[in-house]
Amino acid sequence: MPYLTDASKIRDIIAEYRKTSILWIDTEVADFNSRQPKLSLIQVLDDPHDMSGDRVYLLDVLNQPDVVTEFIQQIIVNPQIEKVFHNSSYDVKFLGNKQAKNITCTLEIAKKIPYYLLPVPNYQLQTLATALCKFNYIDKQAQTSDWGRRPLTEDQIEYAYLDCIYLAQIHQSLLKLQISSNPDPELENLAALGAQFSQIADQWKLLNSEYEHLQERLKKAMQAQGVEETSFCQLTSYERKVVKAQFGELARLVQTQGINLDFPVTLTQKLQKDLGENLEQLSVDIEQTTAWRLTPKNQGSDTEDT
Repeated sequence: MPYLTDASKIRDIIAEYRKTSILWIDTEVADFNSRQPKLSLIQVLDDPHDMSGDRVYLLDVLNQPDVVTEFIQQIIVNPQIEKVFHNSSYDVKFLGNKQAKNITCTLEIAKKIPYYLLPVPNYQLQTLATALCKFNYIDKQAQTSDWGRRPLTEDQIEYAYLDCIYLAQIHQSLLKLQISSNPDPELENLAALGAQFSQIADQWKLLNSEYEHLQERLKKAMQAQGVEETSFCQLTSYERKVVKAQFGELARLVQTQGINLDFPVTLTQKLQKDLGENLEQLSVDIEQTTAWRLTPKNQGSDTEDT
């Protein structure tokens, strides 16, 4: 866990990072709740198999804008180097912003994994590290500590390098989940996939029916008992207002008032039928797409009289 404060040594490691193809990066920001947050640390790992922290470099860039600029120019905007962050939109704000290229975000990868494969209450780094990598007892207190203070405490330094290790391990696990959740459709086992789909479909009918029934009972019971909130749900009301007008009246109003309503209107099948041959007098744009519907077959077996 080398901790570098000297600008020349930081530039040396930046030059080394230019030779890599992928880096796992995290940042710590001083005065993050103020109007002028300042980049304090850049943590970088170049070996995802490192669990000791020996390959995690902590680059102290507080009040060293020239060093930050060099890191951005040499690493962040380099399209040949993949940069992995968690919640990359936050870190990249301090590292080149829209100039950044080849950015991978583990937060975005995790959100695209189906919930049944990654059943987590949220996608925070701590949650994913525990769920995917079995990192327990993660201490996040240092996250909100004063990153503008020097020297940094031992707890801050440990927190900073551990986050890079968590990030790399989460990324590796997510890549495996990504592959398993998106197999090659041409190689899928249709028999096995169909059997699993049929089984889940039957379970879903029962669960969805029970869910909707319990939901209605809860709403009615809470309304009847004058309860707006319990330990597991909240009942809220809202007004829905729908304004309707006769199309003929709307057309006359447009003509008399000179209102510009020049926008396309989707013609339903019924409206096309009502227009009949008059439809040919309209200048229409036709968009044709192909939709696919999967319809489960009844699985009941035929019986024979004996």
